[in-house]
Amino acid sequence: MMEHIPSGFEAINAASRALYPKESMLAVETRRKRLFIGLPKETSLQENRLGLTPEAVRQLTDQGHEIWVESGAGSPSRYSDHEFSEAGARVVYSTSEIYEADIILKIAPPTYDEIENFRPGQTLISALQQGNLTAEYINALCRKKINAIAFEFLKDKSDTRPVVRAMSEIAGSTVMQVAAEYLSSSNEGKGVILGGITGVPPTQVVILGAGTVAEYATRAALGLGAEVKVFDDHIYKLRRLKQNIGTQLFTSTLDVAILNNMIKQADVVVGAFSVKDGKPSLIISESIVSQMNPGSIIIDVSIDQGGCFETSELTTHSRPVFRKYDIIHYCVPNIASRVPRTATNALSNIFTPIFIEISKYGGVNETLFTHEYYRSGVYIYKGSLTNEMIAKKFNMRYKELSLMIAVRN
Repeated sequence: MMEHIPSGFEAINAASRALYPKESMLAVETRRKRLFIGLPKETSLQENRLGLTPEAVRQLTDQGHEIWVESGAGSPSRYSDHEFSEAGARVVYSTSEIYEADIILKIAPPTYDEIENFRPGQTLISALQQGNLTAEYINALCRKKINAIAFEFLKDKSDTRPVVRAMSEIAGSTVMQVAAEYLSSSNEGKGVILGGITGVPPTQVVILGAGTVAEYATRAALGLGAEVKVFDDHIYKLRRLKQNIGTQLFTSTLDVAILNNMIKQADVVVGAFSVKDGKPSLIISESIVSQMNPGSIIIDVSIDQGGCFETSELTTHSRPVFRKYDIIHYCVPNIASRVPRTATNALSNIFTPIFIEISKYGGVNETLFTHEYYRSGVYIYKGSLTNEMIAKKFNMRYKELSLMIAVRN
């Protein structure tokens, strides 16, 4: 066969093609980073939860991460210092020492005294609790030049808020235990069972709102045999609730006449309205509460956002109830802390994969750059307020987070 010798035209053409830009696969660099995480002891009297269990600590330390736990941090959840040390954590005995960590995982927002322990570049992951938020508090955090992530704002790949969902499930399941406790005559209640037995009319339960809290409260109440009525201002939420429960259920939009009449007849009223602009979508007036049957129970799950009832007042786990118009009011803002071990396990199941992902992508900044859904939780980035809602509430300046992380310096 004769050897093909390229013509001058072919040679020029080949040379010009060599200069054309060619498509290539973008190499995604994975730089695992060793994380340094601190778990402080909660100082709030209302807070009994912790962010990681000893089992989660072992999983993270086995991957090379460093975990410090302040002595006594796990006690409210019935986890000992020994369990954490056996899992690979270092137990430290001072608050200032625990704040040497690069990432601080708290449940309650840090106090002003705790804020003083932060240094520039650290990352805080905690609740924000908008109901108690002030401009002075935000400024105090900004001055420390830290990153701050509110875990109740965090979203996952499905665009849901996993921490809010988990804590709402716990709160919804727990409120019926609370109701049963205070209906008992041992707590000077009505002396009736939550539910019903043969030949005795069932307990009347009214639930305000049709979100996650309502769903789990409804499941618990129906399981005990109570008669449940759910009210909400969104028909699609009511429809979703009925589908999730899988049984015929009394539901109603917010027809004031029907709602007020049902509340007056109820043995238990659970306030779990969704919050809009920092306030529940409906407030039940004092006059309606005053017409309820004596010994009935109000459980205001929305108390941390101002409450669903005009008569609601903040209570604590040590003093959880008060009476007004002979109606028992349970207005503890952090119901999930009533069952801290369950809540700690639920939180740990959420935070452990997050830390693994942060490590995989090389740190907090890199993870925010590559994972847009995590950005929803960030309200301070490198000392600058990035949450528009907070900025509007307090008439403060803020920066667009997406623009800041694009720089990545």
